[in-house]
Amino acid sequence: MNNKILKIGHSPDPDDAFMFYGLATGKIKIDNFKVEHILEDIQTLNERALRGELEITAISAHIFPYVSDKYWIMRTGASMGEGYGPVLISKKFKKLEELRDKTVATPGRFTTATLLFKIFTEGINNQDIPFDQIMERTATGEFDAGLIIHEGQLTYADSGFNKILDFGEYWKDFSNGLPLPLGLDVVRKDLGKELAQKISSSLMKSIEYGYNHMEEAIDYALKYGRGLNRELGEKFVKMYVSRLTIDMGEEGRSALELLFNTAYKKGLIPETKSIELI
Repeated sequence: MNNKILKIGHSPDPDDAFMFYGLATGKIKIDNFKVEHILEDIQTLNERALRGELEITAISAHIFPYVSDKYWIMRTGASMGEGYGPVLISKKFKKLEELRDKTVATPGRFTTATLLFKIFTEGINNQDIPFDQIMERTATGEFDAGLIIHEGQLTYADSGFNKILDFGEYWKDFSNGLPLPLGLDVVRKDLGKELAQKISSSLMKSIEYGYNHMEEAIDYALKYGRGLNRELGEKFVKMYVSRLTIDMGEEGRSALELLFNTAYKKGLIPETKSIELI
Protein backbone atom coordinates (compact mmCIF):
# COMPACT_ATOMS: atom_id res chain seq x y z
CA MET A 1 0.00 0.00 0.00
CA ASN A 2 1.24 3.47 -0.87
CA ASN A 3 2.05 5.11 2.47
CA LYS A 4 -0.77 7.32 3.78
CA ILE A 5 -2.82 7.09 0.57
CA LEU A 6 -5.95 4.97 0.28
CA LYS A 7 -7.42 4.31 -3.15
CA ILE A 8 -11.20 4.07 -3.17
CA GLY A 9 -12.92 2.75 -6.28
CA HIS A 10 -16.53 3.61 -7.00
CA SER A 11 -18.73 4.11 -10.02
CA PRO A 12 -19.59 7.52 -11.51
CA ASP A 13 -23.26 7.16 -10.59
CA PRO A 14 -25.40 9.48 -8.47
CA ASP A 15 -25.92 7.00 -5.62
CA ASP A 16 -22.19 6.29 -5.22
CA ALA A 17 -21.37 9.99 -5.56
CA PHE A 18 -23.86 10.79 -2.79
CA MET A 19 -22.38 8.13 -0.49
CA PHE A 20 -18.82 9.34 -0.96
CA TYR A 21 -19.65 13.07 -0.89
CA GLY A 22 -18.35 13.58 2.65
CA LEU A 23 -15.07 11.80 1.89
CA ALA A 24 -14.65 13.35 -1.57
CA THR A 25 -15.00 16.89 -0.23
CA GLY A 26 -12.74 16.29 2.77
CA LYS A 27 -15.55 16.84 5.29
CA ILE A 28 -14.97 13.30 6.58
CA LYS A 29 -11.47 11.90 7.11
CA ILE A 30 -10.01 8.41 7.46
CA ASP A 31 -7.45 9.01 10.22
CA ASN A 32 -4.59 10.95 8.60
CA PHE A 33 -4.77 9.15 5.26
CA LYS A 34 -5.19 10.93 1.97
CA VAL A 35 -7.98 9.47 -0.14
CA GLU A 36 -7.66 9.01 -3.89
CA HIS A 37 -10.99 8.41 -5.63
CA ILE A 38 -10.91 6.07 -8.64
CA LEU A 39 -14.08 6.49 -10.72
CA GLU A 40 -14.76 3.58 -13.08
CA ASP A 41 -17.76 1.60 -14.28
CA ILE A 42 -18.80 -1.32 -12.09
CA GLN A 43 -17.64 -4.02 -14.50
CA THR A 44 -14.11 -2.52 -14.45
CA LEU A 45 -14.21 -2.28 -10.65
CA ASN A 46 -15.31 -5.92 -10.46
CA GLU A 47 -12.38 -6.97 -12.63
CA ARG A 48 -9.94 -4.92 -10.55
CA ALA A 49 -11.32 -6.54 -7.39
CA LEU A 50 -10.51 -9.96 -8.83
CA ARG A 51 -6.89 -8.79 -8.95
CA GLY A 52 -7.07 -7.12 -5.52
CA GLU A 53 -5.86 -3.80 -6.93
CA LEU A 54 -7.78 -1.27 -4.80
CA GLU A 55 -7.78 -1.05 -1.01
CA ILE A 56 -11.45 -0.05 -0.88
CA THR A 57 -13.89 -0.54 -3.72
CA ALA A 58 -17.49 -0.84 -4.76
CA ILE A 59 -18.31 -4.20 -6.31
CA SER A 60 -21.35 -6.06 -7.52
CA ALA A 61 -22.68 -8.43 -4.85
CA HIS A 62 -22.39 -11.17 -7.49
CA ILE A 63 -18.59 -11.08 -7.52
CA PHE A 64 -17.97 -11.27 -3.77
CA PRO A 65 -17.68 -15.10 -3.67
CA TYR A 66 -14.78 -14.76 -6.13
CA VAL A 67 -12.92 -12.17 -4.00
CA SER A 68 -13.82 -13.25 -0.46
CA ASP A 69 -10.22 -14.37 0.11
CA LYS A 70 -9.02 -10.79 -0.49
CA TYR A 71 -11.80 -8.54 0.85
CA TRP A 72 -14.20 -8.07 3.75
CA ILE A 73 -17.71 -6.72 3.17
CA MET A 74 -18.30 -3.41 4.91
CA ARG A 75 -21.62 -3.25 6.72
CA THR A 76 -22.01 0.24 5.28
CA GLY A 77 -22.24 1.42 1.67
CA ALA A 78 -24.35 -1.39 0.22
CA SER A 79 -27.00 -0.77 -2.43
CA MET A 80 -30.05 -2.80 -1.49
CA GLY A 81 -33.32 -2.71 -3.39
CA GLU A 82 -36.39 -2.80 -1.18
CA GLY A 83 -39.02 -4.00 -3.64
CA TYR A 84 -37.16 -2.68 -6.68
CA GLY A 85 -34.15 -3.73 -8.72
CA PRO A 86 -33.03 -4.47 -12.28
CA VAL A 87 -35.88 -4.43 -14.80
CA LEU A 88 -36.29 -6.60 -17.89
CA ILE A 89 -37.80 -4.45 -20.66
CA SER A 90 -38.77 -4.83 -24.31
CA LYS A 91 -40.53 -2.94 -27.07
CA LYS A 92 -41.59 -6.11 -28.89
CA PHE A 93 -42.68 -8.35 -26.04
CA LYS A 94 -44.67 -8.17 -22.82
CA LYS A 95 -44.35 -11.61 -21.22
CA LEU A 96 -41.35 -13.63 -20.07
CA GLU A 97 -42.43 -16.76 -21.94
CA GLU A 98 -42.28 -14.82 -25.21
CA LEU A 99 -38.51 -14.51 -24.77
CA ARG A 100 -37.75 -18.24 -25.04
CA ASP A 101 -34.87 -18.66 -27.51
CA LYS A 102 -34.60 -14.87 -27.82
CA THR A 103 -31.56 -12.77 -26.81
CA VAL A 104 -31.52 -10.30 -23.92
CA ALA A 105 -28.88 -7.58 -23.48
CA THR A 106 -27.40 -7.85 -19.99
CA PRO A 107 -25.06 -5.39 -18.22
CA GLY A 108 -21.90 -7.43 -17.61
CA ARG A 109 -20.89 -10.92 -16.57
CA PHE A 110 -20.29 -10.14 -12.90
CA THR A 111 -23.13 -7.68 -12.31
CA THR A 112 -25.76 -8.81 -9.82
CA ALA A 113 -28.42 -8.07 -12.43
CA THR A 114 -26.95 -10.71 -14.74
CA LEU A 115 -26.76 -13.20 -11.87
CA LEU A 116 -30.44 -12.63 -11.05
CA PHE A 117 -31.31 -13.10 -14.71
CA LYS A 118 -29.53 -16.48 -14.73
CA ILE A 119 -31.09 -17.58 -11.43
CA PHE A 120 -34.68 -16.77 -12.30
CA THR A 121 -34.96 -17.25 -16.07
CA GLU A 122 -34.28 -20.35 -18.12
CA GLY A 123 -34.14 -20.94 -21.84
CA ILE A 124 -33.40 -17.29 -22.63
CA ASN A 125 -30.10 -16.29 -24.22
CA ASN A 126 -28.16 -13.28 -22.99
CA GLN A 127 -25.30 -11.16 -24.27
CA ASP A 128 -23.30 -8.80 -22.07
CA ILE A 129 -22.89 -5.24 -23.33
CA PRO A 130 -22.10 -1.91 -21.58
CA PHE A 131 -25.05 -1.02 -19.36
CA ASP A 132 -25.45 2.45 -20.86
CA GLN A 133 -26.03 0.97 -24.34
CA ILE A 134 -28.80 -1.45 -23.35
CA MET A 135 -31.85 0.78 -23.84
CA GLU A 136 -30.67 2.17 -27.18
CA ARG A 137 -29.66 -1.19 -28.66
CA THR A 138 -32.88 -2.80 -27.46
CA ALA A 139 -34.93 0.04 -28.92
CA THR A 140 -33.33 -0.43 -32.35
CA GLY A 141 -34.25 -4.12 -32.33
CA GLU A 142 -30.68 -5.41 -32.10
CA PHE A 143 -31.81 -7.20 -28.92
CA ASP A 144 -35.24 -8.62 -28.17
CA ALA A 145 -35.15 -7.31 -24.60
CA GLY A 146 -32.79 -5.57 -22.22
CA LEU A 147 -31.99 -5.85 -18.53
CA ILE A 148 -31.59 -2.33 -17.22
CA ILE A 149 -29.88 -1.02 -14.11
CA HIS A 150 -29.12 2.43 -12.70
CA GLU A 151 -31.30 5.37 -13.69
CA GLY A 152 -32.82 3.55 -16.67
CA GLN A 153 -35.12 1.93 -14.11
CA LEU A 154 -36.83 5.31 -13.73
CA THR A 155 -36.99 6.35 -17.38
CA TYR A 156 -37.73 3.25 -19.50
CA ALA A 157 -41.51 3.77 -19.57
CA ASP A 158 -41.08 7.28 -20.99
CA SER A 159 -39.14 5.71 -23.88
CA GLY A 160 -41.99 3.36 -24.79
CA PHE A 161 -40.68 0.12 -23.28
CA ASN A 162 -42.81 -2.60 -21.72
CA LYS A 163 -41.85 -3.96 -18.31
CA ILE A 164 -41.58 -7.74 -18.50
CA LEU A 165 -40.13 -8.41 -15.05
CA ASP A 166 -38.90 -6.29 -12.14
CA PHE A 167 -36.37 -8.48 -10.38
CA GLY A 168 -36.71 -6.40 -7.22
CA GLU A 169 -40.41 -7.19 -6.98
CA TYR A 170 -39.76 -10.83 -7.85
CA TRP A 171 -37.01 -11.12 -5.21
CA LYS A 172 -39.24 -9.59 -2.53
CA ASP A 173 -41.76 -12.41 -3.01
CA PHE A 174 -39.06 -15.08 -3.38
CA SER A 175 -37.23 -13.98 -0.21
CA ASN A 176 -40.28 -13.27 1.96
CA GLY A 177 -39.50 -9.58 2.09
CA LEU A 178 -35.72 -9.43 2.31
CA PRO A 179 -33.94 -6.59 0.49
CA LEU A 180 -32.19 -7.34 -2.81
CA PRO A 181 -28.39 -7.01 -2.47
CA LEU A 182 -27.04 -5.33 -5.61
CA GLY A 183 -23.84 -3.48 -4.76
CA LEU A 184 -21.36 -3.76 -1.90
CA ASP A 185 -18.41 -1.78 -0.61
CA VAL A 186 -15.47 -3.94 0.40
CA VAL A 187 -12.13 -3.37 2.10
CA ARG A 188 -8.97 -5.34 1.48
CA LYS A 189 -7.98 -7.77 4.22
CA ASP A 190 -4.27 -6.99 4.09
CA LEU A 191 -4.99 -3.57 5.63
CA GLY A 192 -5.77 -5.35 8.89
CA LYS A 193 -9.03 -5.40 10.79
CA GLU A 194 -8.36 -2.28 12.89
CA LEU A 195 -7.85 0.00 9.88
CA ALA A 196 -10.65 -1.74 7.96
CA GLN A 197 -13.07 -0.92 10.77
CA LYS A 198 -11.94 2.73 10.78
CA ILE A 199 -12.52 2.89 7.02
CA SER A 200 -15.99 1.39 7.40
CA SER A 201 -16.80 3.88 10.17
CA SER A 202 -15.64 6.81 8.02
CA LEU A 203 -17.75 5.69 5.06
CA MET A 204 -20.76 5.42 7.37
CA LYS A 205 -20.09 8.99 8.54
CA SER A 206 -19.78 10.13 4.90
CA ILE A 207 -23.22 8.71 4.08
CA GLU A 208 -24.72 10.28 7.20
CA TYR A 209 -23.07 13.59 6.24
CA GLY A 210 -24.81 13.40 2.86
CA TYR A 211 -28.17 12.84 4.54
CA ASN A 212 -27.56 15.75 6.91
CA HIS A 213 -26.57 18.04 4.01
CA MET A 214 -29.06 16.70 1.50
CA GLU A 215 -29.30 19.68 -0.86
CA GLU A 216 -25.58 20.10 -1.45
CA ALA A 217 -24.98 16.32 -1.56
CA ILE A 218 -27.70 15.91 -4.21
CA ASP A 219 -26.18 18.80 -6.20
CA TYR A 220 -22.86 16.95 -6.13
CA ALA A 221 -24.46 13.60 -7.01
CA LEU A 222 -26.31 15.04 -10.00
CA LYS A 223 -22.98 15.76 -11.69
CA TYR A 224 -22.96 12.00 -12.28
CA GLY A 225 -26.64 11.68 -13.22
CA ARG A 226 -26.23 11.30 -17.00
CA GLY A 227 -28.95 13.83 -17.72
CA LEU A 228 -31.33 13.06 -14.85
CA ASN A 229 -33.29 16.08 -13.67
CA ARG A 230 -33.20 16.95 -9.99
CA GLU A 231 -36.47 15.23 -9.14
CA LEU A 232 -35.48 11.92 -10.73
CA GLY A 233 -31.91 12.21 -9.49
CA GLU A 234 -33.06 12.67 -5.91
CA LYS A 235 -35.53 9.78 -6.29
CA PHE A 236 -32.77 7.52 -7.62
CA VAL A 237 -30.39 8.42 -4.79
CA LYS A 238 -33.05 7.77 -2.16
CA MET A 239 -33.88 4.41 -3.78
CA TYR A 240 -30.35 3.11 -3.42
CA VAL A 241 -28.99 5.08 -0.47
CA SER A 242 -31.30 3.86 2.28
CA ARG A 243 -31.27 2.89 5.96
CA LEU A 244 -29.62 -0.38 4.89
CA THR A 245 -26.87 1.58 3.13
CA ILE A 246 -25.88 3.14 6.44
CA ASP A 247 -25.81 -0.31 8.08
CA MET A 248 -27.10 -3.45 6.37
CA GLY A 249 -27.17 -5.33 9.70
CA GLU A 250 -28.52 -8.87 10.00
CA GLU A 251 -31.23 -8.14 7.43
CA GLY A 252 -28.61 -7.42 4.80
CA ARG A 253 -26.46 -10.36 5.81
CA SER A 254 -29.47 -12.72 5.55
CA ALA A 255 -30.25 -11.35 2.09
CA LEU A 256 -26.66 -11.93 0.95
CA GLU A 257 -26.69 -15.48 2.32
CA LEU A 258 -29.91 -16.26 0.44
CA LEU A 259 -28.58 -14.78 -2.81
CA PHE A 260 -25.29 -16.65 -2.59
CA ASN A 261 -26.86 -19.97 -1.53
CA THR A 262 -29.46 -19.81 -4.30
CA ALA A 263 -26.85 -19.04 -6.96
CA TYR A 264 -24.44 -21.69 -5.61
CA LYS A 265 -27.12 -24.41 -5.75
CA LYS A 266 -27.64 -23.56 -9.42
CA GLY A 267 -23.92 -23.85 -10.09
CA LEU A 268 -23.53 -20.15 -10.88
CA ILE A 269 -20.97 -19.08 -8.25
CA PRO A 270 -18.45 -20.64 -5.84
CA GLU A 271 -19.66 -21.52 -2.36
CA THR A 272 -19.51 -18.74 0.25
CA LYS A 273 -19.13 -20.37 3.65
CA SER A 274 -19.56 -17.35 5.93
CA ILE A 275 -20.08 -13.61 5.65
CA GLU A 276 -18.20 -11.38 8.08
CA LEU A 277 -19.26 -7.74 8.10
CA ILE A 278 -16.74 -5.02 8.98
